[in-house]
Amino acid sequence: MKSGDFVVTAEYLPKAETEGSAIKAALQALKEVPSAVNVADNPFGVGMSSLAASVILAQSGIEPVYQVVTRDRNRIAIQSDLLGAAALGIRNILCLSGYHQTLTDHPESANVYDLDSTQLLKVLKKMREQGELLNGEKINGAFPVMTGAVANPYLKPIDLNIIRLTQKVEAGAEFIQTHAVFDIDEFQQWLDAVKQAGLADKTAIIAGVFSLDSAEEAELLLNKYTEFQIPPRIIERLKLAGDRQAQKKEGLSICVEIINKLKNMNGLRGIHILSGGKEETLPDILSASGLSGKR
Repeated sequence: MKSGDFVVTAEYLPKAETEGSAIKAALQALKEVPSAVNVADNPFGVGMSSLAASVILAQSGIEPVYQVVTRDRNRIAIQSDLLGAAALGIRNILCLSGYHQTLTDHPESANVYDLDSTQLLKVLKKMREQGELLNGEKINGAFPVMTGAVANPYLKPIDLNIIRLTQKVEAGAEFIQTHAVFDIDEFQQWLDAVKQAGLADKTAIIAGVFSLDSAEEAELLLNKYTEFQIPPRIIERLKLAGDRQAQKKEGLSICVEIINKLKNMNGLRGIHILSGGKEETLPDILSASGLSGKR
C-alpha cells in the first residue's frame, strides 16, 4: 500500500475443520491472490480461529490479514491474542465489531462487545506507537502491525457515514475495506464524499466485490444482512440467466463487470474479493478481471 501499488485482497472463511482436502484446496486458490488474504473471525458461527488460520496462510506463503471481531472477547482476551499474533509474525489486522450472535449458527451464545471496532483501532494504535497495553503496561518487544477497518458505502445519511469513517481513520485505520459494491453510481457518490473530506489521502480505500451464485442467494443476503444493497436489476438479470449453473456464471460476469468499473475510479486503492466461503471461485474472478498475480 505504501508503495502506491494497486492492492488486490480476498477472503478466506475458515470452517469447522482442522485438516483435510478442503483446507488444501482453499490454500491453492488463495495463492492466486496478489496482495493479501483476510482470514474471517467466526462471522457466521464457529470455525477454526482466525489467528491459527492466519498462521497457516503465512506458512503457505500467503500474506494474511488477521480479522478481529469484538463480539466474542473482552479487552483482556483481545490484547492477549494481538500480542500472540505479533509474536507469530502477523502484520496486518482488520478490526470489526461483528454480526450479532443471532445471525450466527449459535444464536443462543452471549455477546461481549467490551470494545467496538473504533475503540479496538485505538488500542492497536497505542500498542504500536506507544508500546503499551490499554492499561498503560509496557509491551516487551515491537508491535509492528498495519491496521484496517471496514465501511458500508451505502449507509445513509452520507454525512453520518463520513463522520463514522473519519472516526475510524483518526483512530488509526490505515486501510478501509468496504462491503460488497453492486450499485456503482451510489458507490461513486460515497467515494466522492470520502475524497472531499480528505480521507482518501489518509487511508487506502479498497472496494469490496462479491460473486453471486443465484437470484435466490441475492435475495437471501438482501433480506438478512443490512450491508448488502443489491439493485433489483441485478436480481432480475440473474433470474433471466436461466438455471442455477447459468445464474452462477452470470453472477461471476456481473462481479467482473463491477471490478472493471471500479478499477478506473480515482481515489480507489484496491479491490477486495469477498468469497463468502467460496474460495474456489477466486481464480476465475481474478483471471477474468485481469487481477491475477499468482505467488
